[in-house]
Amino acid sequence: MSQRPGTPSLLRAMNDRSALELLLAAGPLTRVDLGRMTGLSKVTASQLLGRLQERNLVEVVGTRSAGRGPNAELYAVRPGCSYSIGIELNPDVAEAAIADVTGAVIGSVTAPVAAEVTAAGGADSRRLVHDMALAAAADAGLTLADVDDVVIGLPGVVDPSTGDIELSFDLPGWHRGMRDLLAADLGCAVSFENDVNLAAVAERAEGAGRDVDDMVLLWIGRGVGLAVVLSGHLHRGATGAAGEIGYLPMPGVPSPASVERPASGAFQALVGAGAVDELAAEYGIVADGAAAAVRAALAGGGAAADGFLLAFSHRLALGVASVCTVVDPALVVVAGEVGAAGGDRLCDLVGDDVRRIAPVNPRVVPTTVPGAPVLRGAVLTAVEHARLTLFASTE
Repeated sequence: MSQRPGTPSLLRAMNDRSALELLLAAGPLTRVDLGRMTGLSKVTASQLLGRLQERNLVEVVGTRSAGRGPNAELYAVRPGCSYSIGIELNPDVAEAAIADVTGAVIGSVTAPVAAEVTAAGGADSRRLVHDMALAAAADAGLTLADVDDVVIGLPGVVDPSTGDIELSFDLPGWHRGMRDLLAADLGCAVSFENDVNLAAVAERAEGAGRDVDDMVLLWIGRGVGLAVVLSGHLHRGATGAAGEIGYLPMPGVPSPASVERPASGAFQALVGAGAVDELAAEYGIVADGAAAAVRAALAGGGAAADGFLLAFSHRLALGVASVCTVVDPALVVVAGEVGAAGGDRLCDLVGDDVRRIAPVNPRVVPTTVPGAPVLRGAVLTAVEHARLTLFASTE
């Protein structure tokens, strides 16, 4: 295998990339800080910072007292050197947010999704994404020409080799080939990602999964999904279907589920929002939706409420135990509107059940990412893509 020689230009590019990564992770830094952390001499660190300043990638953001002598200048990556957009697409609503290279959100927009867009896709779908991206950029005082990367999160299977949509029960009009069409329309890189995978990205970056390399995130809402993180990396599987736990065959419900009608059987029919509504009714809990039923049971107490929570936790534990006996994660995060409603109490019940029926001992906790974890994961992923492009431009 041939190797690139260590030419001065290559070494400079490697140093520039290392400096940018350090400034993003630990900045602001002085020239001395940067030299110490990279092992570069003061002269080389100064030359490096000069190159990055000339390219408008780095700027001086303040000073620090250096004791005797003049104050040392503090350097940071210029936030506006790159902009990225994350979009969360659901059958009835879409949300978009734009962030600078640091990951800070500087603009956002929410819009309803018309039924014809969900069903038909095509030009209407492209127009929806175009308008969402345009509106998010405008909210930040920018244009689409300023955007470097867009990541769209949606319920469904994304082919990991092509980035195209393989299957989306909730968005039947969205199909293969749309990634390239959207990229051409927006004039920047575009990629799709499964929504639950993006929630796991946010959880690892800013939630309960920080510093955890092996974890799963169980999403319980209108739909059911799972994200698997192994050795710090999302596991998508050969076809992108890893984590489609709604299709997991389960005793007591029709099995296997139909791909065309996932709610008709398997784990989805046991713990999805519709199933939770029916279970709540069996225990006499009246509420406006599954999440509200879980909250009502937690707040109300009593034999019926406890019975409902125990029955729901037993159902959840079947799916969690099935997954944990295969991948043995250190952490299980329960998320989604219905799952998150159960809080610590539901997670404790699920954890007890899992340890009772399987030789595993994962920590089971509720999500700690506030707001919209799928959207946040889309933003963080888009920012990461843009950063990699930025780093590559130094080589």
